[in-house]
Amino acid sequence: MLTKPARILRQGGVTRGLLFSGFLSCLSLPAIAQDSAEVEPTGFAECKARLQEQAIAAGVSSKTASEVMSGVQHLARVIELDRRQPEFTTTFADYLNRRVNDARVNTGRELLQEHQELLARVTRETGVPAPYLVAFWGLETNFGSYFGKMPVPSSLTTLACDPRRSTFFTEQLIAALRIIDEGAIPADQMEGSWAGAMGHVQFMPTVFLKHAVDADGDGRRDLWNSLPDAMMSAGRFLESMNWDGDYRWGREVLLPENFDYSLADGRRLPLEQWREMGITDAFGKPLAREPINAALVVPAGHRGPAFLAYHNFRVIMGWNRSEFYAIAVGHLADRIAGAGKLQNPPPEDAPALSRANIINLQKALQQRGYEPGNPDGIMGPATRSAIRQFQAANNLVADGYPGESVLAALEIPAGQ
Repeated sequence: MLTKPARILRQGGVTRGLLFSGFLSCLSLPAIAQDSAEVEPTGFAECKARLQEQAIAAGVSSKTASEVMSGVQHLARVIELDRRQPEFTTTFADYLNRRVNDARVNTGRELLQEHQELLARVTRETGVPAPYLVAFWGLETNFGSYFGKMPVPSSLTTLACDPRRSTFFTEQLIAALRIIDEGAIPADQMEGSWAGAMGHVQFMPTVFLKHAVDADGDGRRDLWNSLPDAMMSAGRFLESMNWDGDYRWGREVLLPENFDYSLADGRRLPLEQWREMGITDAFGKPLAREPINAALVVPAGHRGPAFLAYHNFRVIMGWNRSEFYAIAVGHLADRIAGAGKLQNPPPEDAPALSRANIINLQKALQQRGYEPGNPDGIMGPATRSAIRQFQAANNLVADGYPGESVLAALEIPAGQ
């Protein structure tokens, strides 16, 4: 794999260059060059003017608001990316294997040692262990090797002037202008993802305003060029969501034969109850007798790994509302800390379903009296509950997973 130089980081007043493993395309969208010849849609200039007025009314200085907004351009590519839906959903095996691999684990371990003094400080002040900080860093920007190349003010203005999520992105734009106003970064250097996530840990502007800190004492909250600021800010954000420093995120477990998978419905039970059901750790040893609640998660159905997720799992999901993401962060943190691979890796032959497949699945469940909610092509809790009910009624393993047996019983062809 090719390597590429990462951004220059300021740590303790020493400027240092780092080399990281090459950026994996699964993490972020490729850099998109702005088309300066693009014709602005009707009403965009008026929308910019309104947003400028709103920003000033919200406390942004007139100078910053006018200077930044005068340089903002409509980015059609941002709207395209906002509308784009993946043709096929990602299987858990594909998701995890792309994000937690030997290259990323090895780099994470090296950086854990290289920045141990800084990371230890963050842990002391926030309670978040260093391997988790490095895991978030690795998943968000491949350890700082790619922040995104979109001009954030233009991206956010484009989205704020689009009716689909105007309110949300108006708030983000005003927050971005406030960040520029406070001197954290010049407007022409504020680059990030197409949706406005920024810096080493990809904070949205509102999260930046609330949780970013100046950890290196230079008077600026700089999540682009200062690793101390970025790591401490990540720790503060997790701390604000009540990270529990006494326990880990969760753990891989083994389930007994004929286990009732309907219990994997999000319910949180005392660890002792899971132990009494015959669940062991991944190596077959009894679970510890700890006074902690946990939820059972089976992201790839009964053929894949099972996890007991503790409180910190929900904290991780406060960063990104995806069970796949939360498991990836937890597992990567474990690997960086020295743990091995999963004892029961996810099956790589699971069907990749298109949104159309899932919509057809949801409609088929509705027709049979199992309510999955609005047929929207998204595998949410209601759809998984409906699948579990259908499985239980048809003598299938009720794991809530749309595996081949479910698709065959509902006559839903996969991969189309």
